[in-house]
Amino acid sequence: MARLREILEKLGVSGVRTHLQSGNAVFSVDKGSPSAIAGAIERAIKVGCGLEVSAVVVTAAELTDAVVRNPLVGRASVDPAFLHATFLVGRKRSRSPDPGEFPLGPGEQVAVVGDVVYLYCPNGYSNTKLQNGYLERKFEARATTRNWRTLSVLEAMARGVEP
Repeated sequence: MARLREILEKLGVSGVRTHLQSGNAVFSVDKGSPSAIAGAIERAIKVGCGLEVSAVVVTAAELTDAVVRNPLVGRASVDPAFLHATFLVGRKRSRSPDPGEFPLGPGEQVAVVGDVVYLYCPNGYSNTKLQNGYLERKFEARATTRNWRTLSVLEAMARGVEP
């Protein structure tokens, strides 16, 4: 994570803070679109580390919006330990499928709000068919998923609250 912070700082972002060893970072930037910044991060990691990775940049407002708008939070049948949010980036398919169109496993729930797919996977994320590859094909977009705990921590960090 120290190397990631160093790479981000060389790109001119400020206030870089990372979360555990997750590859997630929160930072401030004065200019540039999220997609342009993500591209710069991908190139810098390739040059600096020799790794081809996919970077996704989400604004602080988008993080807060994702946390606030989750329709699965607070349901009696939903244990937050099995809750995830998938961010869709560069989405080409505008229509959101109805929940019945997803191949849900036992106890699974899904909700799509804007460009975020909320997943409840009580048998574990590794056991669901609704992983990134499936969602990328379904929505014709890039996808990145975070568990609810990580997303909540990143959102708090983006608001300046340290975990």
